[in-house]
Amino acid sequence: MDVRGGLGGSLKGLDLKAEIERLRTERNAVILAHYYQKPEIQDIADFVGDSLDLSRKAADTDADVIAFCGVRFMAETAKILSPQKIVVLPDMEAGCSLEDSCPPDQFRAFRAAHPDHIALTYINCSAEVKALSDIIVTSSSAEKILSQIPADQKIIFGPDKHLGGYLARKTGRDMLLWPGVCIVHEAFSETELLKLKAQHPDAPVAAHPECPAYILDHADYVGSTSGILNFAKTMPGDTLIVATEPHIIHQMEKAVPDKHFIGAPGADGNCNCNICPYMALNTMEKLYLALRDLEPRIEMDEALRVQAKKSLDRMLAMASATVGMGDLGPVRVTGD
Repeated sequence: MDVRGGLGGSLKGLDLKAEIERLRTERNAVILAHYYQKPEIQDIADFVGDSLDLSRKAADTDADVIAFCGVRFMAETAKILSPQKIVVLPDMEAGCSLEDSCPPDQFRAFRAAHPDHIALTYINCSAEVKALSDIIVTSSSAEKILSQIPADQKIIFGPDKHLGGYLARKTGRDMLLWPGVCIVHEAFSETELLKLKAQHPDAPVAAHPECPAYILDHADYVGSTSGILNFAKTMPGDTLIVATEPHIIHQMEKAVPDKHFIGAPGADGNCNCNICPYMALNTMEKLYLALRDLEPRIEMDEALRVQAKKSLDRMLAMASATVGMGDLGPVRVTGD
């Protein structure tokens, strides 16, 4: 994107925060920021949180414009739930490795090859894949939804094989897993995590279920971004090792400034390699331009939107109370 002002003028020297505030009012816009966004974007947002919870909050507002600082599938979800609103994404190249791993044509063929299976699909997927799915799940709703599906019903779970594998191990359900992964959570190193745990033996580990099993096996808490944040607020100790995208630590430090949070390391021994490259594409400059120009805009065929919404509605009907809660399992007290 060409970060330039009107008539070819540069944005250099522009008070971006003030201009975003002005445009938020003029456009009657609501700004959403996922926990994985840069701190300056989180701090200017109306709502910060998990993707589906953000979309639902935006739908409940009287805003005419939704500026979603996240990735493309999140902005699409906002459009599915708020078709009458203009939805802009600061950078349309902000995709998701899980979404990319599951092309709609391949998923359609996979479903056709297993006609006796229903598809439980993680929300990190395209609108087209949502439309091909029976029930959308989030990391916080998946287990509750699984408990309502007959034990003899065969299930396809995609696109995240690590979340699917975690759920299969925890619930005993035998599911056919799509082989997708999140490149951020895949980057964590078990060896480096064990070194960090040795340095901080009393610090629990909170991990997102998109992490591989060899990371989850060392976690004291497994949950979504909201769940991990809630755990950080309520845990008894003063130090927490965090195995998810490290920008969530900004919210933790704001909520409980007296505690110490350490990002779980990648193979190089630090957490910088675990910053989501897609989330990082959104900037204050691009947010300003998106509000100014109302572009890039999420557009969606109405038939596709309606079909995709059916799978989201089924999730909300089965597990609405879990949205934004993020709890996937009981806390194991370190040392027990």
